[in-house]
Amino acid sequence: MKNITRRMFAAVSATMMVAALGLGGCASDGGAQDASANANETQEQAASEAAEGEPAGEPVELQIFAANSLTKAMAEAQALYHEQHPEVTFADTQYEGSGTLVEMLGAGQYADVLITASAGKMDDAAEAGYIAEDTRRTMFNNDLVIVTEEGGDLAGKDISLEDIAAGAYTLAVGDESVPAGNYACQALTTVGGYIEPDGATGPEATGKGGTFSETLKPMVTLGGKVGDVCKYAETGEVDIAMVYTSDVYRMGGVAICTVVPGDTHKPITYPGAVCAGSKHTEAAQAFIDWCMTDEDCAQIWEEWGFERA
Repeated sequence: MKNITRRMFAAVSATMMVAALGLGGCASDGGAQDASANANETQEQAASEAAEGEPAGEPVELQIFAANSLTKAMAEAQALYHEQHPEVTFADTQYEGSGTLVEMLGAGQYADVLITASAGKMDDAAEAGYIAEDTRRTMFNNDLVIVTEEGGDLAGKDISLEDIAAGAYTLAVGDESVPAGNYACQALTTVGGYIEPDGATGPEATGKGGTFSETLKPMVTLGGKVGDVCKYAETGEVDIAMVYTSDVYRMGGVAICTVVPGDTHKPITYPGAVCAGSKHTEAAQAFIDWCMTDEDCAQIWEEWGFERA
């Protein structure tokens, strides 16, 4: 009898233990399932937030004033910037001679960013209070080249400054309001083709206020824009012109004869700055910084003949 009782007790105990284990297992599985569900929900939420990305900033429209020679490159850069920053759009960018851009600011026209083709023109803007000087950056470099009609008799010919000063060719350069013309006149001072009032030559010269030599003067045609100067050579109106490397890519129709030695003129730089009256100073500064640092944008500048500073 005792054995039967013991066996019954053991059986009941075993049954109770199995039940307890079963309940414990169910509780454990339920907890694990809840934890797993919570984890999955958290992961899905994180993935959803990552997919959505950061919310776009407030819409901003920037007005850019840029030197003529930047026309093609800047248009592509702005398209890329908008692709990367959809909240930023651009008003009708004003491309003019650098001196004209400064005059436009002086006349009260609005701009967020000014980019000139010479340090001197940006100096003028700074002195007049048109830019925030602490935002000024040297953005690009360029070269001065002697060009002629593409496919013409002079294409591929090495033409020196001495040849030009000797009156061997008719020549187009920018007038005093055009930085490319200033650089050309600076270079010509080194061979006596252009004489400044104080006799300065090369990088010490301004390329302004002087006169062409008696030999060269009748051979020179002045242009109010560097694009016009390039066009004179393209159409054969003159034998050669002195323009930027970037103008060869931008305008087409001309071939480079010679790169003018860099030590005959001031460095050709393109400074940019946020305008003093800008309503979008942070966005304007961000665009300038991006132009100087984004690698995809760098390819655009190089394609159009510019070098990042």
